[in-house]
Order: sequence, then structure tokens, then C-alpha cells
Amino acid sequence: MSKNKIALVTGGSRGLGRDIAISLAKKNIDSIITYHSNKSAADEVVAEIRQMGQTSYALQLDTSKINTFDEFFNQLSVYLKSETQYDNLDFLINNAGTGIYQPFIETTEDQFDEMVNVHFKGVYFLTQKALGYLNDGSRIINISSGLTRFTFPNSSAYAPVKGAVEVFTKYLAKELAHRKITANVVAPGAVATDFGGGENKTNEQKRKAVTNVTALGRVGEPEDIGGVVAFLCTEDARWINGQRIEASGGILL
Repeated sequence: MSKNKIALVTGGSRGLGRDIAISLAKKNIDSIITYHSNKSAADEVVAEIRQMGQTSYALQLDTSKINTFDEFFNQLSVYLKSETQYDNLDFLINNAGTGIYQPFIETTEDQFDEMVNVHFKGVYFLTQKALGYLNDGSRIINISSGLTRFTFPNSSAYAPVKGAVEVFTKYLAKELAHRKITANVVAPGAVATDFGGGENKTNEQKRKAVTNVTALGRVGEPEDIGGVVAFLCTEDARWINGQRIEASGGILL
């Protein structure tokens, strides 16, 4: 019987991250999830995964605070060595993020900096720090957005930094190839989560607009995304590298 593998999923306490961690558990992949401030939500996800017979653990992390990354990985390493059979990680899933819906003309420098720090600078340097904890042959999956291909108003700060992550992912695929580490992007369309104030769950006008331009005729759900990420962590996906996979139900084709 082959040894289980383990993933680090940032922002795993709710929404897409929660479903990613649970989808990984369904494929017998253990996880360490991070949460920003909602420890109780993270603990619920951990409990659910453990009930499924997999190992899970939650650690606090603010992906915009790069000066905390060394201590975070120290804690992660202590957990791996003392509580599990793992020495290192097999998968890094950069999912954590926040969103703003703000017209370009009203977007402030602080809002812009938050988007860059959380979604690009944080991802860049967390991945850099993670390399020492990733096995050769590991997989890196970065979560982007359909908004890098099409436009909806009020995402002029968020979408471009996701575009930066997509370019960055190609460089990871090239520069880490000597370690047989692959890097890919999953780009969800509009998904009904609490992200960005929960607009895709509660704003009926936006939900109708999305539904009307989506081939499959509805807004996405977290369950539509987690399985795609989990697939990229399987042996079946070993030859996928440097790619952007959009999971959007065929929006704005």
C-alpha cells in the first residue's frame, strides 16, 4: 500500500479552500489548512476531514505578512515531525485571498496594496519559503480567477494581480522542473462563497447576470472547484504543467 501524501492549503477554513481540503481527503490526501482569523471554522474543517479517516491540522497564517513565514514553516515542520509520518509536503495550494469590488476610479492605494500583498507578493514569497519543505516531484497549484480572461466591472485591482500569479506560475513550472515539481493554475468563474462580501451568493442582480452568460446556466458552487484541484494532485495529472485550467461552467464563451 502506497504512503499517503499531504497538502498545504492556504485559506482552508471556508469557501473554496474548505472544499479543496475535503476533496483532497476523498482522494486519501492529508492536509494542513491555514486560516486568517476564524479558528473555529478551521477546526470544523479539520474535524470533518478526520471523520473521513484522513489527517488534518490547522495553522494560523496571514499571507500578506511575509515576515511571519519563517515562524509559520517552523510550526508546520514541528507538526510534521512530531505528529505525522511525513517529513515534507507533497502539494502546495495557494488559495487564501480576499476580494474587493470597487470601481477603478474609487480604488484606494491601501486597497490596491492589499490585493498585491495577499494575492501576488504573499503567494510569491510563501512559495519561495515552501520550497525547502516540498518533496521533489511535488505539485504547486495556484488559484486564480476567470476575471483574467473576461471582465466584470469593479475588479480592476483584484484581477490584474491574479494575472500576475498566472504568469508567475509558468515561471515556477520552468524553474522548478529540475526537481520535477509541476505548477498549474485553477481559475474559477463566479462562485457562491463569502468571498468579496458574498456578492456571488447574495447579489441577485449579479447572480442573474452571471447565469445569463454561463453556458451551463448557473453560478458556480465551491463543490465545482475542489475536485479540479484534487485531480491535479493525482498521478493522472502528472503530465499537466504550466497550464491554466478554468472551471467556470463556460462563462462568456
